[in-house]
Amino acid sequence: MSSPTIAAAPSAPLPLATAIRTGVSLLAVAAFALSYDALRQMAAASHIHRALTYAFPLVIDGFIAIGIGALLVLRTAPLSARLYVSALVGVATATSIWANVLHAVRLNQQTRHTSLALDNITVGVISAIAPLALAGAVHFYLLVARRPTAADRHEPAAEHTIGELAPPDATDTDVPQQPGKPGGKQSSVSLEQAVAIGRTAPLGRAGRASRRNIEKAVRDQGFGISRSRLDEVKDLLQAELDAVTTSTG
Repeated sequence: MSSPTIAAAPSAPLPLATAIRTGVSLLAVAAFALSYDALRQMAAASHIHRALTYAFPLVIDGFIAIGIGALLVLRTAPLSARLYVSALVGVATATSIWANVLHAVRLNQQTRHTSLALDNITVGVISAIAPLALAGAVHFYLLVARRPTAADRHEPAAEHTIGELAPPDATDTDVPQQPGKPGGKQSSVSLEQAVAIGRTAPLGRAGRASRRNIEKAVRDQGFGISRSRLDEVKDLLQAELDAVTTSTG
């Protein structure tokens, strides 16, 4: 049985993708440096040991960067897990913004102006740009990094299905087709049927079993599949791929 065809996502030229990643990286470094200065001074004002003040900005802004990455990785995770990570990232971002704004406002109140003077609200808004830019730059970089480039699009592994790289045993038969009734409830697929159908699904990124592609292949056959069963099938198929890779390595 031929594998279902999935349209490839538009890919960015390699030089453009590299330029975007470089620019976003420089933006993130600049934003981190600006936020770092304010947070370290806040740590010193909080009577944190002088030798440890450098760690305070790393804890706050570093947590934001890691949290944004975790949100992208967990985009298919249960809603409760995504809400938990989102809440932590939100608290860390709010803490960084609050500390930057408070630092700028207090210095503005204590400084005797001899040239251009800004009110506290303006100073606070300007100081909030750095942590927001840092969070946005990290998000942009991860989104760009996850997009396929023109070179990635021509990788041979992307054209294979799981069944081609890890063929079923001789005892396996063709993929069973028992579509549900039109307009009715889809029948639940068994583990053996789901694995057989999953072998026809295209591989995902880096030549690994794709949960989304497996689910689409199963539903295209007219079956329903639970989240737990889908995870089990993906793990079994990935184990087959790993075994093939090990034996040919």
